Amino acid sequence: MNAALLLLLAALPTLLPQEPAAPAPPAVDSQAGPRVAAGTSGPARFVGGLLDAFDRDAAMEVVTFADGYYRAPANEGYDATLDHVRARLAAAGFGAAEGFELRVIESRMTSPAWTPRAASLDLLLADAEPERLHGFDAPGGVDRVMLPINAPSAEVEGPLVFAVADVVPGAVLVTDGGLGRAVRGAKRAGAALVLSAGLNDFTVDPRGGEEHLDAILFETVSRRDALPVGKISPRTYARLRALHDEGRAPRVRFRAVVEFEEKPLRTLVARVVGATRPQEAVTVVAHVQEPGAGDNASGVGGVCEAACALARRVRAEELPRPARSVVFVFGDEMRQSSIWLEDTALTPFAAISADMLGQARDATGAICLLERAPDPGALDLLPPDAHTPWGAGRVGSDDLKPNGLALVARTALADVARATGGWTFSENPWEGGSDHDVFLGRGVPAILIWHFTDFTYHTGLDRLGRLDPEELRRTSVGVLATALAVADLRRADLERYLASDALELELRTAAAETAARPEVAERWRAWSAGVGAWLRKSVVDPE
Repeated sequence: MNAALLLLLAALPTLLPQEPAAPAPPAVDSQAGPRVAAGTSGPARFVGGLLDAFDRDAAMEVVTFADGYYRAPANEGYDATLDHVRARLAAAGFGAAEGFELRVIESRMTSPAWTPRAASLDLLLADAEPERLHGFDAPGGVDRVMLPINAPSAEVEGPLVFAVADVVPGAVLVTDGGLGRAVRGAKRAGAALVLSAGLNDFTVDPRGGEEHLDAILFETVSRRDALPVGKISPRTYARLRALHDEGRAPRVRFRAVVEFEEKPLRTLVARVVGATRPQEAVTVVAHVQEPGAGDNASGVGGVCEAACALARRVRAEELPRPARSVVFVFGDEMRQSSIWLEDTALTPFAAISADMLGQARDATGAICLLERAPDPGALDLLPPDAHTPWGAGRVGSDDLKPNGLALVARTALADVARATGGWTFSENPWEGGSDHDVFLGRGVPAILIWHFTDFTYHTGLDRLGRLDPEELRRTSVGVLATALAVADLRRADLERYLASDALELELRTAAAETAARPEVAERWRAWSAGVGAWLRKSVVDPE
């Protein structure tokens, strides 16, 4: 985890104020960020019932199903997962009950769908039997990400070199860096295969162990390169390098079996039709592709069960239908949002990217984070804000379009924490990289709710055992409570939201004054005024 964020989390006390005449609410473990005004309005209207209705086992069943596949756009695992989610939604009434729509959008793929079947990497030494280093022969295999997406089928055997300059025709280039540049250089030199052990800088076991040495980074390669490629762990790289340096002339045998298929890309859309403003849509998106359990089988399972829980409660008349429509989208990250936006006749009102919802903190180092839309904190970073190791995105003053979506989401996460007796969550300024960017690019308020820093992110270590079903329940309810609070924003909610807006402004201007940055304080004042205006304009029961 980012060191600055860790210090903030450790140092901050409970930040949620208490109602003056009521018993003290359960403590929140920590929240690095603005305080939230206490109250029973806003997301609190939904949190308790949704926590009761959310079935952790049902959510984890979907996660488990998805985690059994290496999911790439439109491939076998992607389509199987989409069908599984569709069946779950249909069982909850989507596509059959009045006011609960379910449909699939088919789009043309620009390249064939890629499905891996098997792969293996064997060490060959003159004085020893062949030894399996990595391999899989089933969709759920531990080493399945040893094949980057779009890697070709291959049967290769050859000697090892460790620099592009040493490549000779038929050699196997082994690198501890990324694939891109290595593949281009190796291809020009006539290499038969490239093996990469590169990892993200933050892929380090936060518990002080060495588990990250067994991580294999998930990557995608261009089909244009058409050179056999594979991924290996740092531990395997170190062993191969040591054998080479000892003069033992190691060779490897590499096998990959993949299938390419021309087929459409499917996007699954479920809609709870709004009661009074059905043409306005609050959209929740969870991407299916990528092979991790946290990223993003957890998002798929959590959002699927959240949608089903909402349908069950609305159909049982335990929860009124929201004024605006709530739409759930499942598909290929980024493309799914563009596809829905281009296809829909609805007016997008706000959007939430639900990406990486269930990571267990003790197994990954990650906590729940709210990533805000571009605001003055993304333009000028001041405490208590801190960026994650993902890094800051490029933001200009023209990107700052005030809205209250992040404030509502912060309130929802705080309400989940109160209702569950304490929960560690935090927030970060906009950094980008998921579906919220697509909506932001269309001028639609959008946020990301995720977990980071997860040291297993985009590696083969991101599997089912890294998830916490209770964390998935809390985060998913936070996502859905945010969506409902925006879809059904009432005049009675405004007092709490505006009080929270004032608390944030107090925090931000104090930080700007401490840093002697009066221009930043002024930006936050303008932002705060814009948030208040957006909230007032967004109520569904105006006088």
